[in-house]
Amino acid sequence: MEISMTDSLAVSLVAAIHEGDVGKLEGLLRDHPELANARLIDAKQLGRTPLHIATDWPGHFPRSGESVAALIRAGAEPSARMMGTSPQAETPLHWAASSDDVEALTALLDGGADIEHPGAVFTGGTAMSDAVIFAQWKCARVLLERGAKTTLTQAAALGLMDRVVRFFEGRGPESQEVTAALWHACRGGQREVAAYLLEKGADRNWVGWDHMTPLDTAVKSGNAELVEWMRANGARSARG
Repeated sequence: MEISMTDSLAVSLVAAIHEGDVGKLEGLLRDHPELANARLIDAKQLGRTPLHIATDWPGHFPRSGESVAALIRAGAEPSARMMGTSPQAETPLHWAASSDDVEALTALLDGGADIEHPGAVFTGGTAMSDAVIFAQWKCARVLLERGAKTTLTQAAALGLMDRVVRFFEGRGPESQEVTAALWHACRGGQREVAAYLLEKGADRNWVGWDHMTPLDTAVKSGNAELVEWMRANGARSARG
């Protein structure tokens, strides 16, 4: 089922979800069961499912977990992709991770969402990718607790030293990946991992995303000890 976002039924559905009116939402789903997996089409011809509506930016809608659970009980597919974007379109789990909405993310996982489903906005990866890219550490930790896999950069950002070390067994990662991992470790405030990656040849002054060096991301993390340590080890800011 496809309906316009301006259709009165779509308007009522979105309002019920965003206002946290779970009773109204359940009533709409009883009267219109097809809504659970409907595609709500906007002016750009992008199609969101109701679960995408429940996890849309900025997230944290009232009773978001209950709304997600009600939709899944009504038959909503928890790993449905956005329609009309790229082949690697994000699922509701990606969106919940992107806004650090632990309540919605947990309800999606409880409802059977695929934790390793691809589609992250910049990397095409899993929900863990979105959580780390956007520094949404609460959801990243929940995903980790629920068994999510991690890349080197994700493990570095979360301070998972054992996982980081395993990436260097055998041939080891390419130098650029090691440097990117340092950038993310500093963004996550992870001094131990940062020190390890510097020993492995990471470029401490690489200018990465948002025109920030590892030092700049360390400052943004709020870890004053890490910032002082990085400066003492020759790290510089891209801002001079």
